[in-house]
Amino acid sequence: MFPTGFVIINYLLRRGVKSTLHGVLLAILTGLFAASATAHEVRPAIGDVEVTQDAVRLDLRLALEGLVAGIDLAGLDDTDNSPLSGYYDQLRALPPADLETAFNDIWPAIKDGIRIEVDGAEIEPSLGDVQIPEVGDTDIARDSVLTLTAQLPDGDAPVMIGWNATYGPLVLRQVGEGDALYTGYLEGGQMSDPLPREGVAELGALQEFGRYVVLGFEHIVPKGLDHILFVLGLFFFSLHLRPLLWQVTAFTVAHTVTLALATLKIVTISPEIVEPLIAASIVYIAVENVLGGQMNMRRIVVIFAFGLLHGLGFASVLGEIGMNPSRLIADLVAFNIGVELGQLAVILAAFLLVGIWFAKKDWYRAVIAIPASVIIGLIGFWWFVERTIL
Repeated sequence: MFPTGFVIINYLLRRGVKSTLHGVLLAILTGLFAASATAHEVRPAIGDVEVTQDAVRLDLRLALEGLVAGIDLAGLDDTDNSPLSGYYDQLRALPPADLETAFNDIWPAIKDGIRIEVDGAEIEPSLGDVQIPEVGDTDIARDSVLTLTAQLPDGDAPVMIGWNATYGPLVLRQVGEGDALYTGYLEGGQMSDPLPREGVAELGALQEFGRYVVLGFEHIVPKGLDHILFVLGLFFFSLHLRPLLWQVTAFTVAHTVTLALATLKIVTISPEIVEPLIAASIVYIAVENVLGGQMNMRRIVVIFAFGLLHGLGFASVLGEIGMNPSRLIADLVAFNIGVELGQLAVILAAFLLVGIWFAKKDWYRAVIAIPASVIIGLIGFWWFVERTIL
């Protein structure tokens, strides 16, 4: 891939005209809608929990193949990066009955990693219904649903739920009457907050606000490599404060708009369209950096348009986690603050590592900015190919 990418970049440099850049982008966008996206990305499992006076029920929606394959999902972003990826892909092709048999064989070991606690004492869950969809496109993860139940001891002690870190992230939701909702995003073997037997777990407004700030920050650093590369593309365009400020402001305003619209379900666009376009946006910014684009209104408009796409990408995270309807605006603001802090951290790190030392050197653009932009563009190009063709 990399030799091919350098040939493309070299061709663009030799041509050195905007029409070439626009032609490449037109080809990317034209091919986008005819291509399918890969889906080996590790997504969090979604657990809907119901706690009553004497029992707890947990409905887990997840890619069951990961558990059956025994892949360590802790910190993993793509199952293709696991040495067990071949077995995982084989499991995707199994009919539901065969996959259920494989799961039942390994259930005793999986069960040991699922923790339900009351007053510090562990309660063993029982496996109920197992719903596995028919085999479809094996390049796309199928979501199975497991129903787990457990009898609770007498008393009013709340319940805490978690699972082994190797099972990956878990979004735990407790729904009560009306708009009452508790959401916990659990990683690294974390346990949930205490879940009461009546009503739902309640977090203080400040505590919940802080959690969404952290969640937004983590979606950039360290999990949002595509967003990190886009911001670095803005950084390597120019180290002067005014151009950088204009670009970051346009990007921020744009993704704030679509983040809000998508979270409120006013705008809905499939990730199969959004994710490849985000990769294409990285390529565009990088190539324009190499060609020596000018800081003008056209570039601001382009960055604003790309910011709209990235906002839709941010919204997919909130869509998986869910938000408290009674604090929807506050949680949305908190998540966006976290995203902005993440972006600022990326720019600050780049400035401290590169800008402060080399910005005033005559060779900065030729030796640092252009090679860095080429690398960013090649990575974005690979992601686009991966998300559309492979």
